[in-house]
Amino acid sequence: MIDAKQAAAPAPPLWPALVAMTALQALVSLALFAPGTVAPRAGISIEQLSLFSTAAFAISLVSSFWGGTLVQRLGSLRVAALCAVIVCVGMSLATFGYAWALLVAGLVLGLAAGPETPASAALLGRLVQPDKRAMVFSIRQTGSQIGAMAGSLLLPPLAVGLAPNSAYAAVIACAVIGFVGFERLRPAYAIKSEPMPYLGLRERLALVSSDRRMAALAVASIPFSGMQVILNTCYVSFGTVELGLSHVEAGWLLASAQGAGLIGRLGWGVVATRLRSARAVLVMAGVGMAVCALLLGMFGAVMSTSLLILLTVVFGLTASGWNGVFIAEIANLAKPGRVAEATGAVLTISFLGLVAAPPLVAALTPRFGLGGSFVALGVTAAAGATVLLMERSHARN
Repeated sequence: MIDAKQAAAPAPPLWPALVAMTALQALVSLALFAPGTVAPRAGISIEQLSLFSTAAFAISLVSSFWGGTLVQRLGSLRVAALCAVIVCVGMSLATFGYAWALLVAGLVLGLAAGPETPASAALLGRLVQPDKRAMVFSIRQTGSQIGAMAGSLLLPPLAVGLAPNSAYAAVIACAVIGFVGFERLRPAYAIKSEPMPYLGLRERLALVSSDRRMAALAVASIPFSGMQVILNTCYVSFGTVELGLSHVEAGWLLASAQGAGLIGRLGWGVVATRLRSARAVLVMAGVGMAVCALLLGMFGAVMSTSLLILLTVVFGLTASGWNGVFIAEIANLAKPGRVAEATGAVLTISFLGLVAAPPLVAALTPRFGLGGSFVALGVTAAAGATVLLMERSHARN
């Protein structure tokens, strides 16, 4: 039972909630991409990584259906604490080192990946003013980059210097700290939410399709999400196998992409605010990630180090920097008080990219290499940008 605050009580402050929700995303991101960062040392193949990612995001697609209901019943901070517990369980399973254990770990982590975004959207959407949403949601979405960047920098040295299990143990320690923090903050944000109807698949599709702008947003997010998950999951393996880098060097290269993505999530929010057009920003990001994927896939092996770093930074800026503006645009299109519901509905479509991209890469890589897989994903990202561009042109007519 969530206790209601008295009507006269002042609204709780935004910044502690923003920090907590950013930390939640960082924690889930760190756990989801930990196997990819230690893969060369742990002997995890692209096929195993693909199964892990597919399992995680397939379950997250299902668990996202429960996100709004869990938030309404338990509150955003209690959902965050439960996600931290799930991360502990998932990483504990990964320490067994077997392919089946990694697969089960992915299934478990999907239970955290689904509800965390609706929980954050519901809490922050209630606390922030509409004109500040793009910036606040962009800040919150940097959690994905913070988690992935920390994993890229810290987990490969742990795996090389100690053992892959030490990297998983570090993630577990972060989850324990997160659980304590979320529980300490929870009483201050235990605000009663309005009852939220359960949305099945049919209702979610109807909600998205009822608004042409939201439908275009959802469709374009499929290839964008697919590109992002493969960048985070497979780029270290791409660096060691096809670019001739060491494990640690490949980790640093991925960290540069994630650092650029972090800057991009903030920078794109500023650009969207000034242009007053999140769609234009998303089109630019889609084109940018498509060009980077095509160039890296076709010519990455023969590029100079400086050019490779530059292109990787731009890749991260676009492929990992678009999410904040995306979530803010969902919040802007949603009806008042229905932000979590709309977020869950659109993410149901978006998760298709997270689920489909890993098996696509697993199928293409044996024949065309990871470079060929990036080329294929670049084409799909260009198609996503085209969808947004066409919808924007239609809206002007």
